[in-house]
Amino acid sequence: MTFGEKLKSLRQQNGITQEELADKLYVTRTAVSKWENDRGLPALDTMKQISLLFGVTLDELVSDDDVRSARLAEDKKAKAFRIPALCAFALTVAFAFMTAYLSKWCSLGCIAAAGAFIACALLSKPAYKRRADRENATAYIISRVAIAAVFLLAAVTLLIELFA
Repeated sequence: MTFGEKLKSLRQQNGITQEELADKLYVTRTAVSKWENDRGLPALDTMKQISLLFGVTLDELVSDDDVRSARLAEDKKAKAFRIPALCAFALTVAFAFMTAYLSKWCSLGCIAAAGAFIACALLSKPAYKRRADRENATAYIISRVAIAAVFLLAAVTLLIELFA
């Protein structure tokens, strides 16, 4: 039984609507609906509140299989972006060479491919790993600023080269 099925069952056994449960947990009704449909899991503090509210342990509420299956699903979604990220990187390199040897207008393709690479590279990391990275706020902020700075520098350089 998944977490969503357990939550829905506990809620119905206690005669509570999604709206009432949401009010008791200080979340929205759509959040409760999302959890019950196994499209996400609540934060640990909210899990504790749910376990206290329904008189069950956290182990009963979330078994290892539920967490493992959620992570496997996230890993599978993230893997879908790895090949496009590699292709976008290869296109970036190809357009960079074409810019150097053929025409400066090829740099437009280089910028577009670089943007696609950054987007795919960020999405190729599972959400639970991205959330864990945010725990180290300094490194997370520096990495995001560095990515933005490199992309902005490339775009500004392109504009200067094209219109100067």
